[in-house]
Amino acid sequence: MPQKRILVGEIGRPHGVRGLVKLRSFTADPIAIASYGPLTDEAGAQRYAITVLAEGLAKVEGVADRDAAAKLTGLKLYVEREALPPPEEEEFYLADLVGLAARDLAGEPLGMVREVEDHGGGAILVVETSRGEMLLPFTKAVVPVVDVTAGFVTVLPPAELLVAEEADAE
Repeated sequence: MPQKRILVGEIGRPHGVRGLVKLRSFTADPIAIASYGPLTDEAGAQRYAITVLAEGLAKVEGVADRDAAAKLTGLKLYVEREALPPPEEEEFYLADLVGLAARDLAGEPLGMVREVEDHGGGAILVVETSRGEMLLPFTKAVVPVVDVTAGFVTVLPPAELLVAEEADAE
């Protein structure tokens, strides 16, 4: 199985004329982003050595001017999943949820978590079912059990979703 890469940051616009960039870090300690090992692009093909100068500002090795920094704008930075510390109890890396089986409260299979999206309002599980895609908010009420080790999540779809499915069946 290929290693998972975890999104840990994104390079923003240039800052000044000497190649500095704005840096948006998604790590618990934003300044520690470079301490998790080599930062790469999504494919893992290109490595980036970054020195964090202050929260939100960084120097990228080999980038010496504003034009070179501008070419990196929007670059998403990843590390290998194994480089990150283990999550605390009741915490999860969203990437670890992808591929887990989704079951209902009775343990019956519903589908598989195809991806996890987060657009700022909270994470959404995209569950692929035999009837198509089901989008579920990743909350304790809707996903009361997450067992990454056993490879499943237990989901309780909101009533609005179930009503819509029953109406489709009629």
